[in-house]
Amino acid sequence: MTENRKQVQKRALIAMSGGVDSSVAAALMQREGYDCVGAMMKLHRSADMMEPDGMDRGKACCSADDAEDAAAVARKLGMPFYVFPFAEEFRCQVMERFVNSYLNGETPNPCIDCNRYMKFEKLYERAEILGCERIVTGHYARIDRGEKTGRWQMRRALDRTKDQSYVLYQLTQEQLSHVRFPLGALTKERVRELAQEYGFFNAGKKDSQDICFVPDGKYEKFIEEYTGEKVPEGNFVAEDGRILGRHKGIIHYTVGQRRGLGIAAAFPYYVKEIRPESNEVVLCAHEELFQKTLYARDVNWVSIPEPAGKIQVQAKIRYRHEPQSATAEMLKSGLLKVTFEEPQRAITKGQSVVLYDRELVLGGGKICASET
Repeated sequence: MTENRKQVQKRALIAMSGGVDSSVAAALMQREGYDCVGAMMKLHRSADMMEPDGMDRGKACCSADDAEDAAAVARKLGMPFYVFPFAEEFRCQVMERFVNSYLNGETPNPCIDCNRYMKFEKLYERAEILGCERIVTGHYARIDRGEKTGRWQMRRALDRTKDQSYVLYQLTQEQLSHVRFPLGALTKERVRELAQEYGFFNAGKKDSQDICFVPDGKYEKFIEEYTGEKVPEGNFVAEDGRILGRHKGIIHYTVGQRRGLGIAAAFPYYVKEIRPESNEVVLCAHEELFQKTLYARDVNWVSIPEPAGKIQVQAKIRYRHEPQSATAEMLKSGLLKVTFEEPQRAITKGQSVVLYDRELVLGGGKICASET
């Protein structure tokens, strides 16, 4: 009888980072009766990762220390634990995209690509091989199924200060049907309390904050070392073409930036546009940073099918942006057009726009253009 129970026990693959969130997620799935398997992705070779001596390792993720922490939690929970070598896939799908995006005058969010191509693609494939019907992460978001539509839906986390739905908008219906986010209805404070109750040594461990392969935050240096080429200097220009000064290379700037320009003027200048084809950085006054309309590519509709016409939404244009009222529509070109009720500051190519209906995540895409 015990053997029969084992045969039908549900199985879950837990994406473990060594942090408190994924550790508690594993414990909660065990409590639900799942046979859990811990897994961590080795995403970069030491040569790919800038980790200078003396830096605070707590700001980065996926380090050797993190792997040891994840393995220790798995042992405490009595779970098998695997480390999957995905360095080459990570280099192609995340690091290359990151570098190319900056070289093309964009400002990327590599966490979105990592979730899309690594956690919910490569790790998803391993879950199937291991016979796991669920893949579980410590993300703060919620998944349910629409009573009327039968469609899987993603919602913002109850703890809005930790909500991570913005970086998860690329999930498909097939993936959503197998994904679990056990922390979506919890606060961070409660998660740490649970970690202490389970006796996890990492209950007070700091959250990772920086890009895992650039933990010191010096992404410009990383890009030049990665490509082996020095990014050329160029001109700062006004919108009318006047040359205002010299810049250090387009990868050093992002839309909305004020500091580090080194331009003496009667009023502060801000970066409005980056033109890689002419190697120019366009500067403007602060009030000229505001625009009402953006266009996005690589669109994915999460909780609803692609709409046939205009819909009213709340839209976020970056991770820390509060959703703003807007109208969204799909164009015949395949681009998503989003028009805000009020102009938004520093709409940035390479970032994603994510659409919401209050707490429901509708979909999103990567910003490729904007206009007043």
